[in-house]
Amino acid sequence: MDKLPFSPVKRPPHDPLNEVAGVRRDFLSDTEIAYGRFVPHRFLQLLGLNDIREVELGMQVERKMTVLFSDIREFTSLSEEMSPQENFNFLNSYLLQMEPVIAAHGGMIDKYIGDGIMALFPDSPDEALRGALAMLAKLDEYNTGRERAGYRPIRIGIGINTGIVILGTVGGFGRMDGTVIGDAVNLAARLERLTKEYKVPLLISEYTLYSLENPEPYSIRFLDRTRIRGKQDNQSVFEVFDADPPQMRIAKRETRKQFEQAIAYFHLDDLIEATEQLITLRQAAPDDGALSVYLERCTGIEAQLRMGGGQGVELSAEWRKELCIGVERVDKAHENLLTDMNALTRAIQVSNFNLTPPLLAQIQFSAAAAFTIEEEMMHETGYPFIVLHARQHQRFFEFFAELRAEIEGGKENTRYLAFRIKRLLTDWLINHILNADRHFGFAIHKRSGQSPPPQQ
Repeated sequence: MDKLPFSPVKRPPHDPLNEVAGVRRDFLSDTEIAYGRFVPHRFLQLLGLNDIREVELGMQVERKMTVLFSDIREFTSLSEEMSPQENFNFLNSYLLQMEPVIAAHGGMIDKYIGDGIMALFPDSPDEALRGALAMLAKLDEYNTGRERAGYRPIRIGIGINTGIVILGTVGGFGRMDGTVIGDAVNLAARLERLTKEYKVPLLISEYTLYSLENPEPYSIRFLDRTRIRGKQDNQSVFEVFDADPPQMRIAKRETRKQFEQAIAYFHLDDLIEATEQLITLRQAAPDDGALSVYLERCTGIEAQLRMGGGQGVELSAEWRKELCIGVERVDKAHENLLTDMNALTRAIQVSNFNLTPPLLAQIQFSAAAAFTIEEEMMHETGYPFIVLHARQHQRFFEFFAELRAEIEGGKENTRYLAFRIKRLLTDWLINHILNADRHFGFAIHKRSGQSPPPQQ
């Protein structure tokens, strides 16, 4: 029997089955868009997923990210002046301004925390910093409208930190949420809170500073050394003041070095010298919030505690077992480098400038040797965060070159130089070991099946 030729059934333009399929597609598309407002599509992509229906509790992945926290200053007093509906209207009008700015700079909002924002920038710390500055610029526009409408302007604080985080899903079977966890998140939140204490709008961590492709275009100054909960060692904190009014920005740039010298004397418990320098600086920048905070510290209760208790920073740092990452070659190279840094500090403290040239050369050599060992091992093991790690090394050499020029110039106060060595070399090395190097050490041990040393 001859086969009849097959020909697909052509449905009429208004076939009910076509209409049902179209409605279904529209429904699924609308549903996906709706879900995307609660769980960003970018979040799913970072988990390696394409569909929210694929999400399971406990999914997680390690990523290098820059984390941003922002918060409205004095929101409690603002909210007391408004009805519940006015509160929500105000919050939404503000957040509607900020969300597109964050997205335009490659960020995604992880969550809204009352009047605060937690945003993630998976690709670039530079984008995060530019995004933060754009948020402050947008805030100026928003405040212009508020004042025109008879409302008082608002201020915000922003904290930014860069590091390796764990991104994943947490919760229970009835309710789960996507989030990120890790020390990098905790430090970003800590920096946001510190903006209130120092009366500045934007703070970044040393990790973010050292991760920038090029920090030169930004206006940045060292502000303090702070400790986060559960950690033994201090973290350096930096103010980015590009969003300040023009006159304030100029004043901070012109007085940046003297300001950092005053902070150094404060941390060394030389409060008389610190106060004298800060008073001089106040003439150039009377509205500098951080400057006024340090002046209060030099004359208030904290000054009495420092005078009586010797709370000044310890300039040397001895090697301790917590600094071992369990990779013998790397640990030995780190110990040698720290020994050289301590020797340089002691030479500067006693003004033995005959020793400083060979010690500076030795530090350059020891750092190059340590970093080469690390990066070679990273290449050999396929470590996924080698680019971020190598950039930290590169930035170290750039700041070391600046410090070396200051020391060899012979014009700086020895106490200030010793503090600079502590901050730029010793502090950096210890924090680099306890964070970036320790993570690399865990990866090495996981690959070999060995147990890593305990964390501090």
